Amino acid sequence: MSDCSFSVLSHRGVIAVSGADRVEFLQGLISNDTTKVAPGHAVWAALLTPQGRFLNDMFVAADGETLLLETERERAAALARKLSIYKLRSQVKVEDRNATMEVAAVFGAGIDVAELSRDGLVAFADPRLTELGARVLGPAGKVGASLSAHGCTERSLADYDALRLSLGVPDGSRDLVVEKALLLENGFDELNGVDWKKGCYMGQELTARTKYRALIRKRLFPVRVEGTLPAPGTMILDGSDEVGEVRSGVDGRALAMLRLDAVRLGHTLTAGAARLVPEKPAWMRLAEPANP
Repeated sequence: MSDCSFSVLSHRGVIAVSGADRVEFLQGLISNDTTKVAPGHAVWAALLTPQGRFLNDMFVAADGETLLLETERERAAALARKLSIYKLRSQVKVEDRNATMEVAAVFGAGIDVAELSRDGLVAFADPRLTELGARVLGPAGKVGASLSAHGCTERSLADYDALRLSLGVPDGSRDLVVEKALLLENGFDELNGVDWKKGCYMGQELTARTKYRALIRKRLFPVRVEGTLPAPGTMILDGSDEVGEVRSGVDGRALAMLRLDAVRLGHTLTAGAARLVPEKPAWMRLAEPANP
């Protein structure tokens, strides 16, 4: 595994869900199919409001008889409390493991998920895109040391973000506005974050209606930034018209929520003093514009 790199994701944490009803419990809450989770195979999903708006993103991975939810560290405790409220009579235990576990992203060549898993870690291929490599969860202080022992080179979070941003992949509430964002505007369909056959979950009705009625009018795009990187939340202009908003970014890359009509016109877009050039990633599917 000498060609791989890794970044410890200090902004990501872990929640454990155990108990006999753990799979069924999550199945009724999140956007993906928890019955597909198995050793080495995780799913990416979101918890939504009843109105179908984004609350939390998570990877769901198997660790023996426990499901581990890798999610945003600063919002993990609140998510654990919310899940505990929902469990009612389910035989489920929800535990915040932020203090005892850490997360890393492994990317590059030569990644062997099975080998990493034998090292006492929970490792799985990133279910969104092959180019994103793998995620590794384990005891705090052990993950980085273990990956280094396997010959992987440690990189900064900015290095991993540069890869993620170039691929146009969102990272939790850094890119999705809590209680406002729609999954299908942010790539959850193409990036394997929604299962359309699993049945009902919280917010499912609006998510399905958005897909089948083609109600998407804006999307999260990767953009090249020419000039000073604008701060998240900076309005994006097409001339004097507001057409979007900057989300997370690093160096000369960022994600931006943009109106589809503005992207299709190909006009020069600006944010602050910077010029933005939208790029359509290979994975993104865009519907053809309706005829006037």
